[in-house]
Amino acid sequence: MSRRTIWSAQLLVLLLCALALKFYYSTATADELRWILAPTTMLVSLLSGKSFEFESLTGYMSSDHMFVIAAPCAGVNFLITSFVMLGLRRLWRDGVQNVSWRFIPLAAVLAYAATLVANTMRIWIALHPVRVSWLTANQVHRLEGILVYFGFLLLLFMLTERSNSVKRFLFPLFIYYAVTLGIPLANGSWQQGSAFWEHFAFVLVLPLNLMLPLVLLHRCRIKTPKAFANPSPGLELATTLGSE
Repeated sequence: MSRRTIWSAQLLVLLLCALALKFYYSTATADELRWILAPTTMLVSLLSGKSFEFESLTGYMSSDHMFVIAAPCAGVNFLITSFVMLGLRRLWRDGVQNVSWRFIPLAAVLAYAATLVANTMRIWIALHPVRVSWLTANQVHRLEGILVYFGFLLLLFMLTERSNSVKRFLFPLFIYYAVTLGIPLANGSWQQGSAFWEHFAFVLVLPLNLMLPLVLLHRCRIKTPKAFANPSPGLELATTLGSE
């Protein structure tokens, strides 16, 4: 089997896994999502000091019955986005070289761990609502969600990416748009009218505003002095020996 065929098969399996999880999540109940809701709730409880109890078909209800961690709080869309981003980046970076199939379960594990952290932060913020006079409560909720999830997606990408090019930031942005905007457009969610287009505008604009400081920081970073950029042969040898 040629390397190009193997690469194509890996790409197909990656996308099929993402689509299968998306289909599963579209109909899953809180009971069926306990594999991600339970550890998320445990972390939220540790961080916030609040206690939660599971109620079938509802989710994890706080002891004061004022907050519920339900199926929409599972963060599976972020899990899918992270998984696709990590997998596609590996395939794109290595091309048709002989890439081990292990990168798929590894991407799944990393995406799951990142989802637990991002979800915990997202829910913790929701437990401490912020009021903005010129935004409704739903708009503030949406703004917080986009900033948290895209922010963690960027962080995950930067932690796993080797390249220092400013263009690298375009990749997670493209994946985020493809999952959060492309799929809803494809399945006809735009027929919901103004509610969808308001959401579309938030998702389109906020990630760009979040990326702008990072791009500017990358552009304006201080160049390393030549004395440090080109160390003497003796220093270079000492560094090499010290790292062995």
